[in-house]
Amino acid sequence: MQELIPANILIGDRTYRIKIEPAEEEMVRKTIKLINERILEFKTNFAGKDMQDYIAMVLIWFATEQNKMGNEWITLKETAEKLGALEQQIAKALNDDKQ
Repeated sequence: MQELIPANILIGDRTYRIKIEPAEEEMVRKTIKLINERILEFKTNFAGKDMQDYIAMVLIWFATEQNKMGNEWITLKETAEKLGALEQQIAKALNDDKQ
């Protein structure tokens, strides 16, 4: 296991100190950048009382996006399985024709 490295991240108007794996640092920083961009977008387009409202909006958006990707992954997996079964049927038919 790699040793964790400290990282200071800014979400909304607060700074957090977290520990992450070195290999995940770039992904974490890109995710934080995306979250902050969405916060700014929600602040610009929607009325909210405070930063917590905008962070909640981003959380809902982010969770929805994750669910979409999960559903797409399931669909891709099912499609791949169906294609694999079809490929086996074709291979079997070709082998039967050769005999």
